[in-house]
Amino acid sequence: MDQVTGCGIGLRREHFQHVLDAKPQVPWFEVISENFMTGGGRPQKVLESVRRDYAVALHGVSLSLGSAEPVDETHLRLLKSLADWVEPSIVSDHLCWTRYGGHNSHDLLPLPHTAEAVENAATNIARVQEVLRRRILIENVSSYVRLRDQEMEEWEFLAAVAEKADCHILLDVNNVYVNARNHGFDPRRFLNALPADRIRQMHLAGHEDNGHVVVDTHDQAICEPVWALYQEALALFGPVPTLIERDVNVPEFLALHQEATRAQRLMGNLKAAA
Repeated sequence: MDQVTGCGIGLRREHFQHVLDAKPQVPWFEVISENFMTGGGRPQKVLESVRRDYAVALHGVSLSLGSAEPVDETHLRLLKSLADWVEPSIVSDHLCWTRYGGHNSHDLLPLPHTAEAVENAATNIARVQEVLRRRILIENVSSYVRLRDQEMEEWEFLAAVAEKADCHILLDVNNVYVNARNHGFDPRRFLNALPADRIRQMHLAGHEDNGHVVVDTHDQAICEPVWALYQEALALFGPVPTLIERDVNVPEFLALHQEATRAQRLMGNLKAAA
């Protein structure tokens, strides 16, 4: 199991051939777990090759950790099989719910910030960690409405789940910015409230700014306010492994590599100043 360090890039099918042929100087790649869980075909062959040359992290979108239903055991068995094969440095998923009545919505839906939701999510995370025999990372998600009867702030909820489940946190800096704009809070308050010892990875991505609402689209370059917030996160949590995400309007690999190089430089500056 190779450890991830520095800034990696999300491996997308648009870049499969470039990565195989050019073997770019990237410390690690993150792959969407569900894209490789069924096995066979070109995706598995690509991942097999990439795994020989790079450290790999698995990032899921369908565990539905916050669902009132137990974790889907079939899905969990497939994830364990993939993790046993890839031997990833990191396995992560989102602190949200996606499934109801056995049906997957394919949306990362936000949770109520309540003590009951903390207990429920922690129970599901504990089951995942029991099967995988490792701690996972949970990622904060973007949201566009505030639910009624909230008992705590989002950052308190995230910290409480991580503490209760004894798991780690994948801090999506862009999602912090998006939610701060949409809900009118200071993003620095979010960062300062998190348990630094549980932050083990960060995500950087672009969004769509419509003025009255900001949408987490992953279809644009990272904007300057998010870069600035990332620097503040680095100052608080240190140079934890960081990932550049792009899922829509995927550009040439060089564009993402340039963003990764910028993040790597910011991490290097932090180390130099220490």
